[in-house]
Amino acid sequence: MADYEWRNAGRPRTLASNAMHDELLKEFREFAATAPDANALMERIAHRLHESQTRYNWVGFYFIDPADPDVLRLGPYVGSFTPHDRISLSVGLCGAAASSGKTVVVHDVSQDPRYLSGSAMVKCEIVVPIFAKGKLAGELDINSYFGGTFSQAEQDFIEACAAEVGKYLGKK
Repeated sequence: MADYEWRNAGRPRTLASNAMHDELLKEFREFAATAPDANALMERIAHRLHESQTRYNWVGFYFIDPADPDVLRLGPYVGSFTPHDRISLSVGLCGAAASSGKTVVVHDVSQDPRYLSGSAMVKCEIVVPIFAKGKLAGELDINSYFGGTFSQAEQDFIEACAAEVGKYLGKK
């Protein structure tokens, strides 16, 4: 049983979200087996999450900048606003997730002083660190225009998506 499936055993989820999440993870795993590079995998994940999950209004990746390991650099993304190109590891929700190595979920960004605004329409954000070979490589960042979007089941799913990127990066 896959880690994602094991962690979600017995958790209440709608059949539709369960099937959709499982189908997307299967698609990402299959694509990762033949993806020409990590960028192609991240582009696929960002596009598919954005188009299939109606409350995921901005989906993107940030990676540790090889020229400055204290900075996250923007990777592939899809969404309706222009993100920050570079984020210090000491700033914002992205910096907090990268620095702590733990997922950050904020259900109301207006109540969190760490939030760096990308759009006034964003109400909710999740940032999931991506690890490759035991080291922080980057993160998957998703913004929603709807408060409370990221339930525990959504968090588990997004963490599984980030883990697929980490596995791919770990093979290279």
